[in-house]
Amino acid sequence: MEKNKKIKVGILGATGMVGQRFLSLLQNHPWFEVSVVAASRKSAGKKLGSLTIYSVEDDIEIICKNCSLVFSAINADKEFIKKIEEAYAGKGLPVVSNNSAHRWTEDVPMIMPEINPQHLDIIPIQKKNHGWTAGFIVVKPNCSIQSYVPLLSAWKDFNPKKIIVSTYQAISGAGKTFETWPEMIDNVIPYIGGEEEKSEREPLKIFGKINKIKAGKFVLESALEISTNCIRVPVSDGHLAAINIQFGKKVSKEELIKALKDFKNPLDGLDLPSAPKPFLTYFEESDRPQTRLDRDLGNGMGISVGRIREDSVLGWKCVALSHNTIRGAAGGAILTAELLVKKGYIK
Repeated sequence: MEKNKKIKVGILGATGMVGQRFLSLLQNHPWFEVSVVAASRKSAGKKLGSLTIYSVEDDIEIICKNCSLVFSAINADKEFIKKIEEAYAGKGLPVVSNNSAHRWTEDVPMIMPEINPQHLDIIPIQKKNHGWTAGFIVVKPNCSIQSYVPLLSAWKDFNPKKIIVSTYQAISGAGKTFETWPEMIDNVIPYIGGEEEKSEREPLKIFGKINKIKAGKFVLESALEISTNCIRVPVSDGHLAAINIQFGKKVSKEELIKALKDFKNPLDGLDLPSAPKPFLTYFEESDRPQTRLDRDLGNGMGISVGRIREDSVLGWKCVALSHNTIRGAAGGAILTAELLVKKGYIK
């Protein structure tokens, strides 16, 4: 990064909850400066702070002229989102998306920066496939998997085989507050549409490999079996996960904790502004992590783990916590963009 020269970025879907989180996290960012905001046609022409809101679909040309990167937090039909994100990429802009629309597009990498940064290697193939010169699309995975996928990565040497995960997810994951969703007060809803399918499948792509022979399509991880329950709980922010796991190798509690503490973070030495230090934190206390106490660890980007103990069915169990709208949404996308800058994909 050239000193004192920031990269101008745009936010698509800037009026929504995740869009607002992007704005707050980017307010004093050392590398990025928000130069343009966009939302639906009904918001176009209104003001968002000092910026005029553009239409994500009608004002593509002017948006592309005013930034070098867009973050996508559009809340709309998946086919519409696909079309819009591809339109921006086709105009030469990198798109870092918080949306699920392109997560299963064969040549689009789904990135957790500390876990699979090597998947960015597919970007040149993606650009060639579409005939794009400078633009491309990168997505971040679902917020529900942020707490347990890092553990599977830290424990990969112990050969994870079967995982049962129950996630207890905050209402902000649905774009709600207690004021807008009073039905959640003193209540638990044992269903989140589409969440369990995402939570079971997305880790398989993250741990997958790029098949160079087949035009860069991802080959999914086949050795993992994941079963999930996703439950909405009356918490403002923070997704807690209870994890039961079977390893292919014999392991001790001490070895599991040591692997978390000794995790070899591929981001170390890159000096990315949003990267938490440490990435993984283990709590010895039996009642930690807790959502209200620990969700803001590492400015909301850290993953906390606790209660590692033996399980009579699968072998081991624990709990883990992540901040769903920071690590699991806007913050994770910003960290991905920082990695793209460092790797030379964004100028």
